[in-house]
Amino acid sequence: MFKPLSVFAVVLAFCVVVLGSYVRLSDAGLGCPDWPGCYGALSVPQSESAIQSAQQAYPDRPLEHAKAWKEMAHRYLAGSLGLVVLGLAVLAYRHRQHIRSSWQLSAALVVLVGLQALLGMWTVTLLLKPLIVTLHLLGGMSTLALLCWIAVRNTGQPSIALPSAQQWWLRLALLVWLLQVILGGWTSSNYAALACTDFPTCHGLWWPDMDMYDAFHLTRALGESRDGGQLHLDALTAIQWVHRLGALLVLAWGVVSIRILLQRKTARPLAWALLVVLLLQISVGIGNLLLQLPLVLAVLHNAGAALLGICLVTVNARLIDTSY
Repeated sequence: MFKPLSVFAVVLAFCVVVLGSYVRLSDAGLGCPDWPGCYGALSVPQSESAIQSAQQAYPDRPLEHAKAWKEMAHRYLAGSLGLVVLGLAVLAYRHRQHIRSSWQLSAALVVLVGLQALLGMWTVTLLLKPLIVTLHLLGGMSTLALLCWIAVRNTGQPSIALPSAQQWWLRLALLVWLLQVILGGWTSSNYAALACTDFPTCHGLWWPDMDMYDAFHLTRALGESRDGGQLHLDALTAIQWVHRLGALLVLAWGVVSIRILLQRKTARPLAWALLVVLLLQISVGIGNLLLQLPLVLAVLHNAGAALLGICLVTVNARLIDTSY
C-alpha cells in the first residue's frame, strides 16, 4: 500500500496547491469568515434559517455562496490530504525496514500538515496578512515536494550518477525554486502582480522607482505600509520587480541544470520535461502581465511552479554519490 499511496498523495497535494491558488486568486480566501467551518457550520449554509443565523452571527460579512463553496472545497480536499499523510506515516513506521525513505520524514510531514492547518486558520483570522498567506503557500509547496521525494524514492526509478559538484548545483536548484516560490507568494498576497503591466521594462524603465523597505516589511497588514498608511505603488513595483529578477535566476539556473542532466541517458527525459515546464512557466508569467492577469493563466502559473518543483525533486531523489 505504501508505494501507490505515496503516488496518490503527490497527485492530491498538487490538486490542493492548485485549488488553493484558485481560491486565493478568485478572491474567495475569506469566503468563510471562521475556521474550520463556515459561518459556524461544517458546510456552507443553505436553508433560509441557516442563512439568517449566519448573517446574524456575522452581520459585517454577507454570505456569498460561490466564494464560500470554493473555500470549503479547498478545506475538504486539504483535510483529505491530511488523512492520507497520516496513513503514509503509519505505513512508513510499520514497514520501516522495507521502504527506501526515512519513516521520520513521513512523520515530519504529519507535523507540517498540522502547521499548514494553523496557517490556513490564521489566513482567515488575520484577514489575509501577506506573511501568513506566503507561508501557507510555502508550506503547501514544501508538503508537495516532500511527498514527491518519498514517492520517487519508493518507486524504483533508475539512479542518476553525477560528480559531486554537479549534484550540489542540482540540490541548490531546489533552494532557488523555493526562493522564487516565496517571492511569487509575496507578489500574489500583496496583489502586486499588476504593479507593472509592460514587459520587459516596468513603467517604461529598466530600473523603476522602488521602495524596498515598505515592499518587504514582513509584519505589516494587507495593503498597509510600515507606518500604517496605504501601501503605495513604489512598494508594489519593488515586489514585482524582485519577482522578475528571481525568474531570471530560476531560468539561468534551470538552463545549466538541463545541460547537466542531458549528459546522462537516464536523466534525459527529466531534462526535457524540465525544459518544457520552465519555458511554459516563463511564458505564462509574461502572459499574465500582458493580458492583465486572467484567472486561468494566474492559476496555471501556480500549477507551473508546482510542476517545476516536482521535476527538481524527482531529479534530486534519483541522484547517487558516484563520480566519473
